[in-house]
Amino acid sequence: MNEVFQKLFDVRTRNRFTYQDMAEKLGISKCYYWQIEHRRRRLYYDLAKKIAFIFDMKPDDLFFDAFED
Repeated sequence: MNEVFQKLFDVRTRNRFTYQDMAEKLGISKCYYWQIEHRRRRLYYDLAKKIAFIFDMKPDDLFFDAFED
């Protein structure tokens, strides 16, 4: 799991949300959410915004993987 999706996993579990909880909050299936978190499906920006909103974060804070030179 790359760092971005590891961060999503960490934030979700820290907030004690299951895959099912996230799916219900987003209006998608549990399987669809699992596939996003495990990089089996592409994460589109509109859904990234919704996920970030659930955690009271900005999408860039949750999904942007900053690289240092």
